[in-house]
Amino acid sequence: MSARLTIIARIKAKPGLEDRMQQDLLNLLAPTRTESDCITFDLLIDTTDPTVFVLYENWKDQAALDAHFQQPYVKQVLKAYEEMLAEPIEVMTLSKLEPFDGQKRSVSP
Repeated sequence: MSARLTIIARIKAKPGLEDRMQQDLLNLLAPTRTESDCITFDLLIDTTDPTVFVLYENWKDQAALDAHFQQPYVKQVLKAYEEMLAEPIEVMTLSKLEPFDGQKRSVSP
């Protein structure tokens, strides 16, 4: 069984484009949340810098995340990002750790 994934993506808009970036990101919420293997998809904004947004996502597995990136609405926003980003998107891909149960675990890079 594939492991559930948590994604934290930090997105910084160019000054003056933050309202457009915010709207594009808000437009992702409803359709993404209806994807069958999406567990959580939340948009946050930095309280000290309105050009910084964070997506907090939980997916059933890597296949679910891969399928998400194939959705037309995601491709459209990613294309629009090209002119709106002040810097590359910072992405953290995480998986939950549980207390040791005697089974040896390995983490792949």
